[in-house]
Amino acid sequence: MSTTKTLTAMAVAGAVATALTMTAAPKHAGAQDMEKCYGVALKGQNDCKAGAHDCKGMSTVDYDGQSFKLVAMGSCTAMQTPEGPGALEPIKRPS
Repeated sequence: MSTTKTLTAMAVAGAVATALTMTAAPKHAGAQDMEKCYGVALKGQNDCKAGAHDCKGMSTVDYDGQSFKLVAMGSCTAMQTPEGPGALEPIKRPS
Protein backbone atom coordinates (compact mmCIF):
# COMPACT_ATOMS: atom_id res chain seq x y z
CA MET A 1 0.00 0.00 0.00
CA SER A 2 1.35 3.40 -0.88
CA THR A 3 2.00 6.09 1.70
CA THR A 4 -0.87 8.20 0.34
CA LYS A 5 -3.37 5.33 0.60
CA THR A 6 -2.17 4.50 4.12
CA LEU A 7 -2.52 8.10 5.27
CA THR A 8 -5.94 8.40 3.65
CA ALA A 9 -7.12 5.18 5.32
CA MET A 10 -5.83 6.38 8.69
CA ALA A 11 -7.56 9.76 8.27
CA VAL A 12 -10.88 8.10 7.39
CA ALA A 13 -10.58 5.69 10.34
CA GLY A 14 -9.82 8.61 12.66
CA ALA A 15 -12.79 10.59 11.38
CA VAL A 16 -15.13 7.63 11.87
CA ALA A 17 -13.81 7.02 15.39
CA THR A 18 -14.25 10.69 16.25
CA ALA A 19 -17.81 10.73 14.89
CA LEU A 20 -18.75 7.63 16.88
CA THR A 21 -17.30 9.11 20.06
CA MET A 22 -19.19 12.37 19.59
CA THR A 23 -22.54 10.63 19.04
CA ALA A 24 -22.12 8.57 22.21
CA ALA A 25 -21.08 11.47 24.45
CA PRO A 26 -24.45 13.29 24.76
CA LYS A 27 -26.12 10.18 26.19
CA HIS A 28 -23.81 10.27 29.19
CA ALA A 29 -23.12 13.97 29.51
CA GLY A 30 -25.56 15.73 31.79
CA ALA A 31 -27.68 12.67 32.55
CA GLN A 32 -28.00 13.93 36.12
CA ASP A 33 -29.54 17.13 34.73
CA MET A 34 -32.54 15.26 33.32
CA GLU A 35 -35.91 14.39 34.85
CA LYS A 36 -38.78 12.08 33.93
CA CYS A 37 -41.66 14.00 32.39
CA TYR A 38 -44.96 12.16 31.98
CA GLY A 39 -47.50 12.99 29.29
CA VAL A 40 -45.25 14.81 26.82
CA ALA A 41 -43.91 12.04 24.56
CA LEU A 42 -45.32 11.35 21.12
CA LYS A 43 -46.18 7.73 20.32
CA GLY A 44 -43.07 5.64 19.91
CA GLN A 45 -40.85 8.36 21.40
CA ASN A 46 -41.17 7.63 25.12
CA ASP A 47 -38.06 6.83 27.13
CA CYS A 48 -39.72 4.16 29.26
CA LYS A 49 -42.58 2.79 31.38
CA ALA A 50 -46.33 2.75 31.05
CA GLY A 51 -49.20 0.56 32.10
CA ALA A 52 -49.32 -1.38 28.83
CA HIS A 53 -45.55 -1.60 28.24
CA ASP A 54 -42.24 -1.07 29.97
CA CYS A 55 -39.77 -0.26 27.23
CA LYS A 56 -38.42 2.69 25.29
CA GLY A 57 -40.33 3.57 22.16
CA MET A 58 -43.34 1.34 22.84
CA SER A 59 -45.98 3.98 23.58
CA THR A 60 -48.89 3.69 21.15
CA VAL A 61 -50.51 7.09 21.75
CA ASP A 62 -49.33 10.70 21.81
CA TYR A 63 -49.02 12.36 25.23
CA ASP A 64 -49.63 9.14 27.20
CA GLY A 65 -49.81 10.16 30.85
CA GLN A 66 -48.27 6.85 31.94
CA SER A 67 -45.17 7.12 29.71
CA PHE A 68 -42.26 9.46 30.36
CA LYS A 69 -39.67 11.26 28.31
CA LEU A 70 -36.40 12.50 29.81
CA VAL A 71 -36.25 16.30 29.66
CA ALA A 72 -34.00 19.01 31.07
CA MET A 73 -34.34 19.39 34.84
CA GLY A 74 -36.98 21.96 35.75
CA SER A 75 -38.63 22.12 32.31
CA CYS A 76 -41.28 19.39 32.59
CA THR A 77 -44.22 21.18 34.15
CA ALA A 78 -43.75 24.18 31.83
CA MET A 79 -44.23 21.99 28.75
CA GLN A 80 -47.68 22.33 27.21
CA THR A 81 -49.28 19.68 25.01
CA PRO A 82 -52.74 19.53 23.43
CA GLU A 83 -53.65 17.29 26.38
CA GLY A 84 -52.28 19.62 29.08
CA PRO A 85 -48.94 20.20 30.80
CA GLY A 86 -46.24 17.64 31.52
CA ALA A 87 -46.09 16.07 34.99
CA LEU A 88 -43.36 14.71 37.25
CA GLU A 89 -45.55 11.72 38.20
CA PRO A 90 -47.75 9.46 36.03
CA ILE A 91 -51.08 11.13 35.22
CA LYS A 92 -54.45 10.02 33.90
CA ARG A 93 -55.20 11.27 30.41
CA PRO A 94 -58.22 10.57 28.20
CA SER A 95 -57.43 7.82 25.70
